[in-house]
Amino acid sequence: MFSLREVLGALQSYGKAHQFISQHRLWKWIIIPGIIYCVLFVVGIYFVWDYSGVFIDYVLNLFALKKWIGELENSWVNFLFLLVGFAVRMVFLLMYFSFFKYLFLIVGSPIFTYLSEKTETIIQNKEFPFSFSQLLKDVARGIRLSFRNLLYQTVFMLIIAILAFIPVLGWLTPMIALLVECYYFGFSMMDYSFERKQWSMQQSIVYIGRHKGMAIGNGIVFYLLMFIPILGWILAPCYAVIAATIHLQQQKLPDAPAR
Repeated sequence: MFSLREVLGALQSYGKAHQFISQHRLWKWIIIPGIIYCVLFVVGIYFVWDYSGVFIDYVLNLFALKKWIGELENSWVNFLFLLVGFAVRMVFLLMYFSFFKYLFLIVGSPIFTYLSEKTETIIQNKEFPFSFSQLLKDVARGIRLSFRNLLYQTVFMLIIAILAFIPVLGWLTPMIALLVECYYFGFSMMDYSFERKQWSMQQSIVYIGRHKGMAIGNGIVFYLLMFIPILGWILAPCYAVIAATIHLQQQKLPDAPAR
């Protein structure tokens, strides 16, 4: 389970992130990566929606369900399977968000690392000494964590995709899948602060496991922004990392906790 209070705190951090970005004129670090994200995201959606329909037709034909539905001529059965098909397509879209999101997290890791560090620098009024070797380590850690989260999330999403074909239960799968998505995305956004504190990946995993609400709350706003065409798609990624950094700054995390 997760704390609703932690979820609410993570939601509120997005408002603080907007004020922070405006006050310190960080727009160029938001807009440029956001436009790249937006263009790639739109192209991917087109192909996923199209091919998910092909997949549904294939499954229905494989089990002769399409023929059976046509012969039955029952409007309620047709409506039921339309809902199932929609749920399956939504799960495929969420799976696409997962893979695309992690690809972008890997490619954009240097930018997200920089944004998180710059946010903390401004808040603490403290400069972090630049080290190219440390930057490479941080980027490598971000990539490892992205692959780790992708693996775990893929397993959950495949299970959810199978459950989506079950009437009634399948209608709930998009919501379950969304919560899983929010958790793992928020986890990735928060880890930039953990790595700067020199926490091990295991320590990060334990902390997030105890504070799931923070990760879910961060991910919820990210996905809400994704429902706003163009503008939301541009703002969502970088707003998420700045919001996560601001939120964790309020938690006063210790450096390198004992292992």
